Amino acid sequence: MPHDELIMGLADYEIKDIQKLGRSVLIQARYTGPVSCPICGCRRLRKKDRFVRRLRHETWGQRLCYLHLESLKFHCLGCGRYFNQRFPAIMPRRRSTEPFRLQVFRHHFDGICRKRLAERQRIGTATVERWFHDYLGLEASKMISEPCPEELGIDEHFFTRRDGYATTFCDLKHRKVYDVVLGRSEHALDGYFTSLKGKENVRMVCIDLASNYRMLVRKHFPNAKIVADRFHVIRIVNHHFMAAWRELDPVGSKNRGLISLMRRHQENTSPEQQARLYAYFVKYPALGAIYEFKQRLCRLLRKKCCTERRCRKWIHRLLHYIHQLKTCGLEQLETLGRTLGSWDAEIAAMWRFTKNNGITEGFHNKMEMISRRAFGFRNFDNYRLRVRVMCA
Repeated sequence: MPHDELIMGLADYEIKDIQKLGRSVLIQARYTGPVSCPICGCRRLRKKDRFVRRLRHETWGQRLCYLHLESLKFHCLGCGRYFNQRFPAIMPRRRSTEPFRLQVFRHHFDGICRKRLAERQRIGTATVERWFHDYLGLEASKMISEPCPEELGIDEHFFTRRDGYATTFCDLKHRKVYDVVLGRSEHALDGYFTSLKGKENVRMVCIDLASNYRMLVRKHFPNAKIVADRFHVIRIVNHHFMAAWRELDPVGSKNRGLISLMRRHQENTSPEQQARLYAYFVKYPALGAIYEFKQRLCRLLRKKCCTERRCRKWIHRLLHYIHQLKTCGLEQLETLGRTLGSWDAEIAAMWRFTKNNGITEGFHNKMEMISRRAFGFRNFDNYRLRVRVMCA
């Protein structure tokens, strides 16, 4: 038939007969391509036996497809070995074609649950999981040779109670997960960083205010610029500001309406809300001064894409704010000043870049959904395999 390849989706096959069996389709076919010995490659063969391989083929619409393939047993006149005929797109000793296995993988990858997919295709749930894992490994093997990204985001996320935390390495430039490693301490990650290839290509590393990550980046990425994550910097400013507020007014700091207004940026509040805040600050003028200082500091930290000349101006202002925090007399704000002072170079670097770890945090949400869909993971290697493929 001239349309055999179009019907079957396989090259060098000839359809002998097609039968309808209820909701299923049975295709009887034979292979017409060249045959050679899989051991020595010789084509001087002698036919010894004939048998039929019964295989599952990719579904036609809503109809299950079965393939009965005429097969031969050969004797190689070159090396003297006996072998069963090999077919393209059909692996030895398997009862399904590769197009059908790929179809099951794609359906499960797109979100169809394992039980429902197994019922539709009339296969076992363990078979769906095994095929899915095989193709994940195949896709992950293609990423082994990928170089270390130029813009790298590093952040932690919780894995399990037994294994603790894992560290995510995100390619910020191409918006994909580069790798996931179990652990977050210097001892747990030092071996991975030592064996990592292409470290000299990394130009920028974005991290939160974690000293262990900064120490590892300085040790293993000599050409990389460390950039603090803007979200974490502003969050720690708000955290210490709210702690200082609780010390000054323990009762008012429990008012939910005031808590919401205190956390917002000033430009995100309406005139009525600002009037409510200023009426509250009449009773606590020191708290009003701290609030205004926090707003000026957050506006400075939110600047981005600044030129080198403008950055020098902002650096002097940042150092002035840090000095004011260290000498203010409130313990929480002094602690904030010491923290910002130890990260002043990394905070100043974030004004030159627009990329931050918001991309990494977004992938953490997706990774959490992957874990929930699988009802949790016990094996970290399986979890890493799925994350690398599904978040790439």
